[in-house]
Amino acid sequence: MNYLAHSFLSFTDGQIVGQFLEDFIRNKDRFSFPKEIQDGITMHRAIDTFTDSHEAIHEAKKVFSPLVRLYAGAFVDVSMDYFLANDLSLNSLPEWKAHSLKVYRVLNQHQQWLPENFKMMLAKMEKDDWLYNYHENQGIKFSIQNVLHKAKYLDKDLPVFELFLQNKEILQQCYDAFFPDLLVHAQGINALLELEN
Repeated sequence: MNYLAHSFLSFTDGQIVGQFLEDFIRNKDRFSFPKEIQDGITMHRAIDTFTDSHEAIHEAKKVFSPLVRLYAGAFVDVSMDYFLANDLSLNSLPEWKAHSLKVYRVLNQHQQWLPENFKMMLAKMEKDDWLYNYHENQGIKFSIQNVLHKAKYLDKDLPVFELFLQNKEILQQCYDAFFPDLLVHAQGINALLELEN
């Protein structure tokens, strides 16, 4: 899953920090953080493992695989954030806006734990309000272009966003089959983490 999902599936401020840090730290460094941040790192990994094994995600990858091959998972992650941001059964748009502002505030309050490359990204994320703007086509287009830009072996002009638009209905069905299961899984992981504290 992408940034919005990881932040939404955080149950404490420390978990928000850990969820975002996971992609920016070496595995051996995870134990240098406070327990609550370590819990977020654990949650991030549990979410990724569950996501990678879910049948609906395998179906969603088939939309992108012919065009981007092994990068299909990254584009599915971004796509799922679009459907999450538009899932009004979980949050209204004003609530998603409040969620986004809270995440930026929490991350900024924990600057001492953030590596420099993450701080640079956070400044851009907050300035352009990535988390809230995932509910718009343009927000997802920006994220898709970001993935293309970072991908070493993909043509930067591949029509991935057009593929997303053409397959919205299929991807929505995949999200509907997947996210409730992920939410239950994350709640279970959080319950186990609470027992450890």
